[in-house]
Amino acid sequence: MKAFTTGPFTGKHFAAIMVLFFGVVITVNLVMARAAIATFGGVVVENSYVASQHFNRWLDQAAREKALGWSAKAERLADGRVAVVLAGAPADTVLNAVARHPLGRAPDQALTFARQSDGSFVSVGPLPAGRWRVRFVAAAAAQRWRTEQDVQ
Repeated sequence: MKAFTTGPFTGKHFAAIMVLFFGVVITVNLVMARAAIATFGGVVVENSYVASQHFNRWLDQAAREKALGWSAKAERLADGRVAVVLAGAPADTVLNAVARHPLGRAPDQALTFARQSDGSFVSVGPLPAGRWRVRFVAAAAAQRWRTEQDVQ
């Protein structure tokens, strides 16, 4: 035991090693817990039990929406407005959206869209700078279709 020390390995050495080890573990845990709390935006669902009761209905809605064959591609324009190309949707489709900040640090932004002459949609107002998760809802007659996309 004298390879790394000048004297015998004592209980003081062992105690120092244990205090340092657990000090590092506790410090890392506190830093990681603080980072997790600071970056989590909030509640995903208000009541997970109630949400679980609706899960099969949500799956059925998603299957119906997928069967429509619609698709959307969104991008931010230079003036901050959001442009959306909605493929496969009928001409009478109305598009709305809600933009949510991914970390919940900014309030939700409701977006309304105006149809352009080429069939695309452009939001009436600009979306504030930053990264946003936008939930689009397209409706035409009795059909309803939803999707989510990141817009930066």
